[in-house]
Formats: sequence, structure tokens, C-alpha cells
Amino acid sequence: MTSEGTVRAFNADEGWGIIDGPDVPGGCWVSFSAIVMDGYRELTPGQRVSFRAEPADQDGFAYRALKVWAGSTEPADEAATENRSVAYRSTLTLTFDPPRPDGPASAQT
Repeated sequence: MTSEGTVRAFNADEGWGIIDGPDVPGGCWVSFSAIVMDGYRELTPGQRVSFRAEPADQDGFAYRALKVWAGSTEPADEAATENRSVAYRSTLTLTFDPPRPDGPASAQT
């Protein structure tokens, strides 16, 4: 189901919150992973959002958000990729010295 609602609460440290709307009596639980936006995914209490939800028993709520976005036009679903997150990325390159012809270096004191 696609609905419109208002963010009741969102705990950015824990990454979850609650959305209220006429189609989700008692509120709809939302995880940061369901929020569609660039950068840090966070909602603000009082913010108007659109969302898709499903019936579920999630932390005492009868509904769980599958996708949440600002505005009335639903963004296209992203193709699943292995490296989906752009929030953090790192690389590591190891370079070894070539072996010494006379064996390992002796310990110097």
C-alpha cells in the first residue's frame, strides 16, 4: 500500500522511527534502510512523507515501512548491487619489498 503520513519520531542514533498516517492505525515502524534519499538517511519529526508499508508485527507496530520518500512521486527502485551504499567505501593496497638476495635482514641492536 502507498500512503502519505507524518513522521512522529525518528531516532537517528538507532536508525528507526514511527510514521503516522490514516492507512496505518497505531503507526508504522520505519528503518533508515527504507528511506530513499541521497546521503545520510534520516527523518525529522513533523516531516510529511510518502511511503509503502506492509502489515507486520514489528516492535509492537502492526505495520512496517518498505520504502519512504519525500514528495508525492515515488522514486524508482534501485537495482540491487553488491556495493549499494555510498556512505562509506575504502580500499587497501599492500606493497611488499622484493626479497633480499642475502636472506632476511638481521636484527640490529
